[in-house]
Amino acid sequence: MAGTQTPHHHGSHRRLIWPADESARRAKVDAIIVPTVRPLPWLDEAALAAYSLGCPLVTLHSPGRTKASAAAFYLDWWSLNLIAIDVPESTPLLLPRLDTSELLAGTIFERRTDVSTKRNLALVLSHMLGWKRVVFLDDDIRVPNPADLSKAASLLDTHTAVGLGIGGFPDNSMVCHAFRDAGGRQEMFIGGGALAVDVERNCSFFPNVYNEDWFFVLDAEKGLQSVATVGRVLQDPYDPYLPERAQAEEFGDVLAEGTFWLLDHDMSASDGDLAHWRDFLANRKSFIEQVLGMVERTTDPESAERARKAAALNAALCRLAEIKPELCVEYMKALVKDQQRWQRHIQAIRQQPKLTRELALDSLSNGGEAPLTWYTRKSTSRQRRRTAYNLRPVQARELQDAIPSPPRALVPRVSTVAKWVLSLRPRSGSAASHPPHAPEAAQVALAGKQGQADGDGHGH
Repeated sequence: MAGTQTPHHHGSHRRLIWPADESARRAKVDAIIVPTVRPLPWLDEAALAAYSLGCPLVTLHSPGRTKASAAAFYLDWWSLNLIAIDVPESTPLLLPRLDTSELLAGTIFERRTDVSTKRNLALVLSHMLGWKRVVFLDDDIRVPNPADLSKAASLLDTHTAVGLGIGGFPDNSMVCHAFRDAGGRQEMFIGGGALAVDVERNCSFFPNVYNEDWFFVLDAEKGLQSVATVGRVLQDPYDPYLPERAQAEEFGDVLAEGTFWLLDHDMSASDGDLAHWRDFLANRKSFIEQVLGMVERTTDPESAERARKAAALNAALCRLAEIKPELCVEYMKALVKDQQRWQRHIQAIRQQPKLTRELALDSLSNGGEAPLTWYTRKSTSRQRRRTAYNLRPVQARELQDAIPSPPRALVPRVSTVAKWVLSLRPRSGSAASHPPHAPEAAQVALAGKQGQADGDGHGH
């Protein structure tokens, strides 16, 4: 890949990943898991992939964004093997206490999204149900060929995680986006947006920090776990140049890039001592200042684009100034302890008898708490509901009302589902009153990119 290089930044970590043969065989996918915050049509891509592969689709929903009940209604016509779960912020979940979260709680570095919580909860559920190979997909990822997910699953015989190559819109942090746009050499690493995972062999969890997927594939005491890449998915566009996004990303970007800097030099993640982080923070400052200079040289001085990029980069510099090397050392030590704590937690779960789907879902809230609201349906049975609340039936018009108008600044999403779905028909037993929703998805466009302001898992 051509472009400007710099001594202050590694624009690629690809040599750490084993590139698989695209002719890799296929293997069974036990489930596709989607932590979602966007309107319901954004689930169409994952639904089509699950339908094509004949595997369960698990959707995890955020309060105030989407609901499991609405997703179950919306996806009913597919006759999918479906699990839809509401993950409320206030309910204690069957997850261990984490030092990494407590270290940042109440500080400017605390991450205020629930994507890590959802992914960790899905890992727990996978262990309860005996799933081995699962695929995480973000709701703004398109899957041109669902067979690529099966190829990734087949490589889990020899790797703990397999990422799919990301095409479409580049999925990087704001700083790396600006570097690339100004002519820098910048590639992408694998990420949780399209990641096949061996649930039994992977020893990690998703910490609540930006670039959580990098830390998921990391053994914090040693180095990168065995990871590979195969296939291709497409990332939908989003706006990287928001100052609030830049600030939310900076701490996690520093930790990830600083740790992978060590791995690039054949060192261990545990080699990140105080001197390393002091030097890396100085390097990071020089890098962002260099990118600012590149932006000034490559964009029109009077353009709004230049002003937006400069504002975001300056926001990143302000947040960087608050990061101390001592905090980086402390966080990485906490990550080691948390990974050990997570392994003990999972081992305790795996020692329990295998649960039915309904009992497993009821067990996701911590002991003594009301069960989460969830909906499940096997592909050959009628929908079942379990909820601690009184829910009335959802009407179709309510779903449409819940979908916000798309922002004018973003490009409409053209789903691959819209191209394929009209040739498909609901399976026998599906409600005839539920028409195909894919044309609706194409009309909804890029609806709201609701997680932009606080960071939504994007950026590698």
